[in-house]
This record gives sequence, C-alpha cells and structure tokens, in this order.
Amino acid sequence: MTEIYAQPGPEVARLVDRGVLHRVAHGYYIIIPPDYIGRTWLPGLEAAAAGIASSIYGADHAVVMGISAARVLGAIPRALATAVIAVPTQHRPIALTDRPAHVRFVRRDTEVLDAERVESPLGPMLVTTPEQTVLDLARRPELGNAGTEVHAAITALYRRSDSTRLTQLAADQRLRSALRRAEDWVGNER
Repeated sequence: MTEIYAQPGPEVARLVDRGVLHRVAHGYYIIIPPDYIGRTWLPGLEAAAAGIASSIYGADHAVVMGISAARVLGAIPRALATAVIAVPTQHRPIALTDRPAHVRFVRRDTEVLDAERVESPLGPMLVTTPEQTVLDLARRPELGNAGTEVHAAITALYRRSDSTRLTQLAADQRLRSALRRAEDWVGNER
C-alpha cells in the first residue's frame, strides 16, 4: 500500500471502519468477502494462518500441517487455538488479534512435504495430505497443543491413507519410527 498511499495507516483504518478489511493480527488484514460486508464475520483459523504465512513466504512455501491439517481434512471437529504452518525459515509465533489464538511456524523443507491445494473461503491453500499428516502427528504429537485430539486424528487419517504412499513417504523422509508409532496407536484403537 505504500506504493499507492503516502500514509497507508489512515487508509487501512478507514477500510476497517467501513467493514471492507478485517484485522486478523498486528499488521495483517484480510479482505472481507463481499457477502459478509456489514455483517459479523470471522475467518477460519487455518485459512487465516495460511494467509498470514503466504504473505510472508509466498503461497507455494506455506503449508498447513500437523493438527491444523488434520482439522482441514476433517479429522478434528472442534476449533483449535493454535494453527501450525510449515515454512522454509523460522519465524516467531504470531498472536491473532481477533480471537485468543496464534499461528505457530515450523521450519520444514516445504518442497518435500506431500501437500495438496485445498480451497478455503479465503482462496486456495496448501495442506499436507492425509499420509503426510499421519507421519507429522506421530512424529510430534504435542505440536499445536491438542494432545487429546492427536490419537483420534491419526486413526481417522490412517484409515483414509494409501498404505503404499504412507510407507514410501516414511522411507523418503526418514520417518519410519513415526510410522511405527502411528501403526501402534491405530492397532491399539481396534
């Protein structure tokens, strides 16, 4: 906005007051969908986090992962207070200003993550596949502060996963122990 406005702050404040922009975090705004202008609207946590990460790293280098990917993939029904996003370089967490939640960035090689584009109300975002999500959750079950949800998410996603793809990803990413842990948890659920 500095290319258009000499002083963008007042213009951004005017757009927020008019209900065109939504402040999601300090310095981060989301354009409110036209159908919601003038009404109460709150973007989904995972989509907002993906948008923030995409504005920092670019859309092809921000991947919703772990417990957040499990939520996007429908394996966790309730909303969470932490969004987990894989990015190429470390970044401090960002607290959201529109709710008691924050975005947690995890440094990963986003090029090797098995991810797919998923449509969100804010546009497309990269989300790890069910197979990648199973491995990530089994590797770091505490990441995202949703430990009580992890076993159920792994079980649901494991059952939807392609076993050949899961085994190949575990080998390629040196996550065989995470795969064994996931298989143990799923085996204990039966």
